[in-house]
Amino acid sequence: MGSRSRKRRAVGERAPAAAPPAAVPPPAVAPHRPEFEHQPELDAEAPPEAAPNRYARGRARDEAIRQNLEPLEPGERPRIVTIAAIVAFAFAIANVIATLTVDDLSSDQGDPTMFAITTTGVLVLAGIGMLARKYWAVLGFQCILGLQIVIFSLALTRVQKWWVGLALMVFIGLLGVLFWKLIRAMARLQMPERPGAAGSTR
Repeated sequence: MGSRSRKRRAVGERAPAAAPPAAVPPPAVAPHRPEFEHQPELDAEAPPEAAPNRYARGRARDEAIRQNLEPLEPGERPRIVTIAAIVAFAFAIANVIATLTVDDLSSDQGDPTMFAITTTGVLVLAGIGMLARKYWAVLGFQCILGLQIVIFSLALTRVQKWWVGLALMVFIGLLGVLFWKLIRAMARLQMPERPGAAGSTR
């Protein structure tokens, strides 16, 4: 019995003690940033709210501009519209002169007669319509002005004489001013007429 107990004690002494379980570190927690707490919600809601706000501001700005416009008197024609009509007639005359002074109307580029007749007719029609205070005539002449400005701008890249380039720049500037001032005149032509107006201006 004594020998058995000694052997048991010897075996117990040689058996290593069980190591305690390793401590598991707590999961890392990201630092709290208040400024980013509601950022996803703001990002998700920003686009739907931004568009209506911009639209509302644009409507308010347009309405303020309309309130500052003065309606036309019966039979009144804005001065800039009269100037535009004169310019349209001048373009038509210059178009006819340029076509008649061509030595060979049936050149390699084709017969420009029909093109000259068409453009001259459009210019004359726009001039007559603007004298009659028609909105569509002013709008059509605006398109002609924009096209002419583009043509003169492209011609600047091919000029070889400084005075030609200077003349083109002057023409572009004058046509640009006329284009800008006609926008306000178009807005006045679209306004309701004063009481007692003879007829529609459109």
